[in-house]
Amino acid sequence: MLVNTAPLLKILELEQQKNYADSAVIGGLDRFLRNWAGTAGASLQDSLSLSRFQNLVNTDYSDMGRRQRETWVKNMLAFLAEQEKEETRPAKAPAEAVPRLRSRTARLKSSTATAAGGLDSPVTVIRGISTALEGKFAKLGVRTVRDLLYFFPHRHLDYSQVKTIAQLTEGEQTIVANVWQAKVSFLGGRRGTEAIVGDETGNVRAVWFNQPYIARNLTTNSRIVLSGKVSLFRGRLVFQSPEWEPVESQDPVHTARLVPVYPLTQGLYPRTVRKLVKGAVDLYAGQVTDFLPAVVKERSGLLDLPAAIAQAHFPEDAALKDKARIRLAFDELFLLQLGVMSKKRDWQESQPGNPLEIDTALKEKFLKSLPFTLTAAQQKVLQEILADLQKPLPMCRLLQGDVGSGKTVVATAALLVAAANGFQGAFMAPTEILARQHFATISGLLARLGEPQGDDYLCRYTGILPRPLTLALLTGEITVSRKQELQQQIIAGEIDIVIGTHAIIQKEVAFKKLGLAVVDEQHRFGVEQRSALRQKGFNPHMLVMTATPIPRTLALTLYGDLDLSIINELPPGRQAIKTKWLQPGQRESAYAFLRKQIAAGHQAFIICPLIEESETITAQAAVTEYERLSQEVFPDLRLGLLHGKINAAEKDDVMRRFHDGAVDILVATPVVEVGIDIPNATVMLIESAERFGLSQLHQFRGRVGRGQAQSYCLLMAENPSEIGQQRLDIIEKVQDGFVLAEEDLKLRGPGEFFGTRQSGLPDLRMAKLSDTAILELARNEATRLFAEDPEMKRAEHKLLAKEMARVWPKNTGEWS
Repeated sequence: MLVNTAPLLKILELEQQKNYADSAVIGGLDRFLRNWAGTAGASLQDSLSLSRFQNLVNTDYSDMGRRQRETWVKNMLAFLAEQEKEETRPAKAPAEAVPRLRSRTARLKSSTATAAGGLDSPVTVIRGISTALEGKFAKLGVRTVRDLLYFFPHRHLDYSQVKTIAQLTEGEQTIVANVWQAKVSFLGGRRGTEAIVGDETGNVRAVWFNQPYIARNLTTNSRIVLSGKVSLFRGRLVFQSPEWEPVESQDPVHTARLVPVYPLTQGLYPRTVRKLVKGAVDLYAGQVTDFLPAVVKERSGLLDLPAAIAQAHFPEDAALKDKARIRLAFDELFLLQLGVMSKKRDWQESQPGNPLEIDTALKEKFLKSLPFTLTAAQQKVLQEILADLQKPLPMCRLLQGDVGSGKTVVATAALLVAAANGFQGAFMAPTEILARQHFATISGLLARLGEPQGDDYLCRYTGILPRPLTLALLTGEITVSRKQELQQQIIAGEIDIVIGTHAIIQKEVAFKKLGLAVVDEQHRFGVEQRSALRQKGFNPHMLVMTATPIPRTLALTLYGDLDLSIINELPPGRQAIKTKWLQPGQRESAYAFLRKQIAAGHQAFIICPLIEESETITAQAAVTEYERLSQEVFPDLRLGLLHGKINAAEKDDVMRRFHDGAVDILVATPVVEVGIDIPNATVMLIESAERFGLSQLHQFRGRVGRGQAQSYCLLMAENPSEIGQQRLDIIEKVQDGFVLAEEDLKLRGPGEFFGTRQSGLPDLRMAKLSDTAILELARNEATRLFAEDPEMKRAEHKLLAKEMARVWPKNTGEWS
């Protein structure tokens, strides 16, 4: 509906009376129209009326003949009469100035007929994606149409609330306005676009830096939607580089809606990606088969899959955006649960396990020989493991325990049971340093039971079993001849317990009778590595251990194929480690504190995140830092250097000297994150602490506080981000690893928290593992379906079985 039409009506009536002489208004009708049309036209709310209005006012009345003027006046009067009728209709809200979005169902139904290729076609079948763009999308993991559909935005900008110019404030805003002027201007010393736009309430300036081409696209009197940041500049509000598109757009992509923000790479730009994804969603989302059984969907109140995909990208409102995320997150967790449940069934039912008898006398003898009493949590976990070992099904158990909670002693008891039953045990650690440390620890525990005889790689104990018990260390750095000798002894059954790194799973290593496999820090091993160890025996019992606390719901989801044991208490006498986040200006006082601790007879760690200097990551390099500290800060102290690129002999020498007290400060990369045990170390100083997650910081902190003395963790952070500051605040205050794990999940995605790709999990793109409600719902539904139809043979489960085969291909090996 046009506003303020009375002046024009009066002028047109006078013009008729004066025989169309263009004398009804001073300066002529054209001049009046130019001044009046902008304000009046801004009130039009549909594109058809606006188009007719613009055709009428964008004309030169003064150049017309009398007959043409008469026709023009009649047309304009007819148009004004039609607009007056609009007054009797209900007024529309400002947001209605933008054409309403078509319904998602109509959009999906109308578009599939014109789609070229299928969901697994390369992205180049989508109009606008060239070979060059294909390479850029590939860097983001997008190679097929399906990948693009599941390439979800990481957030949305809310441009859905349309305001008038008079209502504008600083912040993200949307308006509908007429373009009065657009020109190329110098902005900040470079060419850009400057425009003046207006509606019935006023005018506002908009600028686009480094984008002079926009000026030629913004034609005078055209009507556009602007969405973006409004800032105050010299006392006036200005749109800075806003998104824009013509108001005639039936389904806006960049403005006047919840606008998606996608991950980008060099050469991909936000408008381009939005436009291409929009085209893909409109054409292909309707082709996606909804594999979820109708009863599950109905019971859980979930959206249809095609609609969920469309709404995840371009939601009609916030409520549908949330419903879309719930559906897609449910799918990921539901499929994950079914997959791990299937793995567990295959593992336990494909072949029988080896039930082991528990020698109670040997168990009690071992426990009494320990220099400490097991905590209640350790005793409970040990009973759970021993109960599993007695069953004819192979054990599949995850043992969680915070740093220093005593997992190794429990694993040693289980390995003794296997040896007493005539079976071999394998203990796999992720690094040579940890393998050697476990060998030393277990050797020490067994030496309390029997008489040891051997060297750094092989030790025999008499007096534990009726026969000698043999313990061996197998790592990559030992000599070829010694390695071959150990391999022959393993296959002959002469070695009872083998401790090692990935060298254990090499094809040259074969066990005569493997009964128990223990994997330490299991998330460090990929799918194939864990599977290879399992395949060394005839369905051996499997115990996987981690010092990375995992929230229970998350553990049940990621490890649905494993039973869960938790050591949730530390041995008595362990002190809380005092933790302090230091500002850059406090570095010297931190160094002074280290020097004071060393003078008191203690030792310290300094952790740096990188091995070599990087121009892109501002983190201290261990090598450079070691040289600086040795020469400039602690020239009088003994420093050692440890990182992943020095050879095994050097590593062993450094660790031995540090352990023996011959090194005061160990400068290291995150190789010390897990397992290294130096009871005399009391200070952990972490450089660039903001670059690490909470769980990793907690692991570093756990390297100190292993002895009787009070220990400290100092966190250096140059310029932490907002999330980095939150992490540092939390780690300062919280000592409980499980609480930290929960917080870590909230701050980081599941992939970052646990490395889903490395762990053999399907990608989790939409699921937030901190959403316990969706986790529980997905787990309950998966458990229910698996109990009813574990092989998914029923007709209503055929589509689900097909999706499972796609997500969990059979050739990827065992999952854990």
